[in-house]
Amino acid sequence: MIRSNCQGQPQRTRRTLRKFSGHPSVLHSSFVYFVSFVVRCFVFAAVVPLAAADTSDAAYQKSLAKWKAGRIVSLKRDWLPLAGLAWLKPGENTLGSDSSSRVLLPQSAPAHAGVFLLEGDQITVRVRDGVRVTSGGKPVRELKLVADDPGPETVLELGSLRIHVIKRYQRYGIRIKDLESPEIKKFSGLTYFAVGPGYRITGTFEPAPGKKVVIPDVTGDVNEVEVPGVVRFRLHGREFTLTPLPSDNGRLFFILEDQTKDRETYPAGRYLYADPPVDGKVVLDFNRAYNPPCAFTAYATCPLPPKENRLPVRIEAGEKYAH
Repeated sequence: MIRSNCQGQPQRTRRTLRKFSGHPSVLHSSFVYFVSFVVRCFVFAAVVPLAAADTSDAAYQKSLAKWKAGRIVSLKRDWLPLAGLAWLKPGENTLGSDSSSRVLLPQSAPAHAGVFLLEGDQITVRVRDGVRVTSGGKPVRELKLVADDPGPETVLELGSLRIHVIKRYQRYGIRIKDLESPEIKKFSGLTYFAVGPGYRITGTFEPAPGKKVVIPDVTGDVNEVEVPGVVRFRLHGREFTLTPLPSDNGRLFFILEDQTKDRETYPAGRYLYADPPVDGKVVLDFNRAYNPPCAFTAYATCPLPPKENRLPVRIEAGEKYAH
């Protein structure tokens, strides 16, 4: 997949956009995990049935405002606290705030806290004597860890830090979250384009059995994903298509790029969800297009738009990006 645990840290993303190496692979379960994870993170706000809503309708406006508030809650809870990400190599991987550590912790942590041992698909943590690490409130000296895929992941607690294993394709990494991250306090909110009725569009869903697209991500991995079909729609008098990616709750997930990316929106694209087709129709509400986690943190593993979803048109709707 492409996954990221509701967690994050900003303004380091431009360097990650250059990493487009790797090789196509078959659909990995971690991709579906990422999609379902983002659903859990950002779709918890109650939503008025979109097929019945109008952008000037009070119920729609209330629903959209609640969704936007949910975005801020999620960012502060899950992404802005991210403080580190390190990929494990086979064997021992040192953990600590010392600059020589493979898994580098913030300076508030012990210089030498222990090691992670990677043997095949098994990861074990060994905590150094005198360092207090817990999991579920219980002291840890040595513990076999469960990654986020298949999950539920084992979370280690070290002061204000929360540490767990992530799996991306065949790689394992350690993700670090700091509950006292200064990025939370620095966050000044989100900005949006004005809500426009012309950006809530009904499109036609066209099934495409066996169709696959190639999805790169910011870590340099590339994933070949089987998709359910395409959505054909009209905008500014022109016809376009978007290819949705699979999600485990039946919704359609779009990773898209448009021509506002150079100035107003995130250069690596935005995300958008739509309800499943009804009688072959799909409502695309671009007022709910939002920035991926990697717009806020260098420690996310975001998927990037496939070439099929790079639109030669400006979509002046949804979330903007503070460069």
